[in-house]
Amino acid sequence: MVEEIQPGALLPEFTLDITRELLNAYCAASGDHNPLHWDAEFAVTTQFEGIIAHGMLTLALISRMMTAAYGKSWLESGGLRTRFKGAAYLGDRVTSRGRVTKEEDKGDHRLLTCAVAVVNSESDEELVTGAATVKLR
Repeated sequence: MVEEIQPGALLPEFTLDITRELLNAYCAASGDHNPLHWDAEFAVTTQFEGIIAHGMLTLALISRMMTAAYGKSWLESGGLRTRFKGAAYLGDRVTSRGRVTKEEDKGDHRLLTCAVAVVNSESDEELVTGAATVKLR
């Protein structure tokens, strides 16, 4: 859990390696069998020119980060607005990042807003960006 909740406080980072095994497991769990995520022959013919991770798989790192930071409060009241800006490719390592940007007193709770992102760990390219909100009692 994040002890400091004031603007500027950093959230815990999580890193994920995009492996063939991970993508196969995610295909099976999600039911998303788009060949873009497993078929190299097909994927090379697309705008991505190779196998990429599912967008929801990379986005899940943000929820993991918010859950680690705010636990039950995030699970009960969390809100997320994001934009996909790039793709995570097979072999990439991606990392979640976040920081508190705003704290508001709402009477019966405090509302935190956090800037959140998933980045390519090597290039620092932003793949997902957005804002997360959570109510703290």
